[in-house]
Amino acid sequence: MANRVRNKQIIVRVTEEERALIDLKMSQLPTSRLGAYMRKMAIDGHIILLDIPEIKKHTAELNAIGRNINIIARKVSQNIFYEQDIKELKNLMDEVWKTERKLLLYFQRVSKK
Repeated sequence: MANRVRNKQIIVRVTEEERALIDLKMSQLPTSRLGAYMRKMAIDGHIILLDIPEIKKHTAELNAIGRNINIIARKVSQNIFYEQDIKELKNLMDEVWKTERKLLLYFQRVSKK
C-alpha cells in the first residue's frame, strides 16, 4: 500500500439492510465501483445526477444549429446562400427557445420543493 496514491484504508461495517440501501442508491448512478461511490459520498456528502430529457433535447438542438451555422458559413464564403437556410435556422432557434423556457420553468418548480 505504500506505493499507492490512496494508501490509507477505512473499514466501515454495515448491516445487511444498510448494504442493500447503499447498493440501491449506488445503482442509480453511473458507477459500479463501491470505493469510488463511498469516497464521493464521504467527501462531498451528496451526489446529484440530472437525467432530464429536455436537457438532452436542448443539447441536440444546439448541436443541429451549430452544424447549420457551419454549413451556412461555408455557403456564404462561396457566395451560395439560400433563403431556406435562414428559415431553417430560425425554426431551429425557435425550438431551442421553447425548450429553454420549459427548462427554466422545470428548474423553478424543482427549486421551490
